[in-house]
Amino acid sequence: MAASLTVGDLFKAKAVTDEQVNAAVERYLVAPETSAHPIAEGYTVDLAAAVAGHGWASRVAANPRTHPLLKRAAVQTAILLARARKARTVSKKARTDPPAPR
Repeated sequence: MAASLTVGDLFKAKAVTDEQVNAAVERYLVAPETSAHPIAEGYTVDLAAAVAGHGWASRVAANPRTHPLLKRAAVQTAILLARARKARTVSKKARTDPPAPR
């Protein structure tokens, strides 16, 4: 897969499920400052940046009078259009080796 895929691209490729997208939407609605949400195996998405970077979604999400279903749809749209990042993994060796003495 290409290096710069959107969550929507991963969804089309069936690498992301409806449940994973819904979980990301729920996470944003509960904690809008979330920056590294695991969206699929090996990928994360910055939920806060996804919504902030989508003009309509950020206005809808910020308006306290917005109907909850519209807010959910706006956040979902922003997440699907957001770029997924390859998740950083810590190697097994790095996790098990103690720090070197000085």
